Amino acid sequence: LVQILLAAFFHLSTVKTASINKGVEKSKHGVVRLSEVITKSMCQPREVLVDIFQEYPGDTEHTFVPSCVVLNRCGGCCSDEALECVPMEASNVTLQVMRFRQMVTQHTIHLSFTEHQKCDCRLKPDVQVKKEYCTNLILSHFRSLMIATGRMQSAFSLFLEV
Repeated sequence: LVQILLAAFFHLSTVKTASINKGVEKSKHGVVRLSEVITKSMCQPREVLVDIFQEYPGDTEHTFVPSCVVLNRCGGCCSDEALECVPMEASNVTLQVMRFRQMVTQHTIHLSFTEHQKCDCRLKPDVQVKKEYCTNLILSHFRSLMIATGRMQSAFSLFLEV
């Protein structure tokens, strides 16, 4: 029972929500200003809840308390659908969690997680491939056109010599 209560306490203590209204000044009509909305929604490191099992999928025989941890990860909006918010600089952080196997063992352990320090909007990988494909296609058509135009010019110059 103590373990269950402890697990519930740790789980609830890590719950955080992303809120545009947190620490924001509203106008006299209760509206969050555009500049504040843009600042809060831009691509940047932000606190997110990360499930420990997502980071350590191979450890399925244990239960972790808390089951998720708060980490800084890149998130937010970019100016174009072809862009995504990705980490440019990251570091490891070690967190202490409890790992136990039901009715068998219980240990406090250290787990390492990646946190993001800097983020930037970059082309999505599938968009990069499409961009390269389109560029190559355009170059191919351009070369064909140049060859055809060159042949036409050669034929035209031969015609003029006759």
